[in-house]
Amino acid sequence: MNRAREIMSGCKGALGGLAVFIAVWELAVLLAGIPKYLLPPPSDVLVYIVRDYQLIILHSAYTLAAAVSGLLLAVAAGLLLALAMDYWPSLESGLYPLLVVSQAVPIITLAPLIIMWLGYGLLPKVMVAGLICFFPLTVSVIGGMRASDRELSDLMRVMGASRWQVLWLARLPAAMPAFFSGLKISAAYSVMGAVIGEWLGSSSGLGVILLRFTHSYQTARVLAAVTAIVVMSLLLFGLSELVSRRVMPWHHRRQG
Repeated sequence: MNRAREIMSGCKGALGGLAVFIAVWELAVLLAGIPKYLLPPPSDVLVYIVRDYQLIILHSAYTLAAAVSGLLLAVAAGLLLALAMDYWPSLESGLYPLLVVSQAVPIITLAPLIIMWLGYGLLPKVMVAGLICFFPLTVSVIGGMRASDRELSDLMRVMGASRWQVLWLARLPAAMPAFFSGLKISAAYSVMGAVIGEWLGSSSGLGVILLRFTHSYQTARVLAAVTAIVVMSLLLFGLSELVSRRVMPWHHRRQG
C-alpha cells in the first residue's frame, strides 16, 4: 500500500511538472511571437496529434514492431553471451574489451551498411535496434554476475554442484536486478534504434514521417511524431519495470 502511494505521488509530481512545462511553452511562444514553423505552441501539436492519429498509429505500429523485436533479440543474445563469458573466463578476457571498444563506433555509421546488406524491410531496423540494446544488457548481466555472492558459489562447489549448476542457481539469479536495470535502459533505447533504421531507408515507421514533415517544415507534425516516440519509449520502460516487479517481488519489497 505504501509503495502504491509512492508511485501515485511520483506520477502526480511528474504530471504536475509536465503541465507547468507545457503552460510555460505555450505562453513563451505566444508572448515572444516565435514563428510557428520554428516552434509551434503545444496546442498546435495537440491539434495535429488528434488530426493525424490514424497516420501516427499506423506508423507507430511498424516502429514498435521493430523496437520490440530488436529488444528481444538483444535480450537473447546478451544473456547467452554473458552466460558464456561467465562460464569460460578466457572468453570474457578476449571478448569484453572488444565489446567495450565497439561502443566507440557510432551506430548511425553502421546502420547504412546494415541497410545495404539486409535491404529495406523490417529486418535491418530490428538489427539496428538490437545493436543499440545489446551492450547495456550484456554489460549489466556480466556486472551482476561478478557481484554475486562468492561464498554461496564456493559452498555449492564444496557440496558437489557443477559449474553449470552454480551458474544457473547462484550467479544468474544474483544478476537479475542488474539485468532488469539494463533491460529498462535498453527498452527506452530500442525505439530510438528503430527510428534511426527508418531514417536511413524505409517506407513505413515514425522515422519516415519525421523526415517527411521535417523536409516540408511542418514543425507541429514533427513534434506530434516525436510525442508518439516518447510515449512508446515510456510504455516499454514501464512494461520492463512491471515485468521486473513480477519476476523479482522480493527485490522490490527489500528496496522499500
